[in-house]
Amino acid sequence: MGSILIFLSALLIIGAWWLSKQGLMSKPWLEQGVATNWPPAENTSPATARMGLRVFLAVVGSLFALFISAYAIRMQLPDWRSLPLPRILWLNTGMLILGSLALQGARKSARLGKEDELKFGLLAATVATLAFLSGQLLAWRQLTAEGYLLASNSANAFFYVLTGIHGLHILGGLAALGRTTARAWQGTGLERLQLSVDLCAIYWHFLLFIWFVLLSVLTGWAENVIDICRQLLS
Repeated sequence: MGSILIFLSALLIIGAWWLSKQGLMSKPWLEQGVATNWPPAENTSPATARMGLRVFLAVVGSLFALFISAYAIRMQLPDWRSLPLPRILWLNTGMLILGSLALQGARKSARLGKEDELKFGLLAATVATLAFLSGQLLAWRQLTAEGYLLASNSANAFFYVLTGIHGLHILGGLAALGRTTARAWQGTGLERLQLSVDLCAIYWHFLLFIWFVLLSVLTGWAENVIDICRQLLS
């Protein structure tokens, strides 16, 4: 349990550093300068939207940290029986990586004014994300078919809860991505799409990071790495 908590602390430090780099601690109401005239169609200024997303990501990160802490504590009890992870999870990971890369490409295309590349990136990210969610459902179906039911064991329950909450956050982001993709194909100007694309890309990168953390914990990789580091330092 101690090694898992150390790993989580390191992740929280990295997350806090990343958020500070994103300007979470800035005070835009104290900044001086010429105000920018954003398009009237945007109800929220870019600075406010980005700040709101960063605060939301901090809350989501804290939520997952609490669940993983509970996982680390519960797995120390003698009745804990780990379940085998379906191989499709690795394919799902590849789909989520592709979605994140596609959104990063769309983000770059929006800044460079490349409309066709932007549409392709948004569409590719949507397809990859749908493939990820479908793969997660297949993983659940495979486990239940093999008898690893939600109420059978605490390890099973934690797997379904952790992957389920992550999937719900992906599903919520998919709604925003779908709206942005629809606006792009309807001919909305790139300058009005750039903020939405930026926020979607940041959100996907964050959820990809969270997924890597979940995989490292569920597979035991995180604890193994910490044990190796301890042996090298001893």
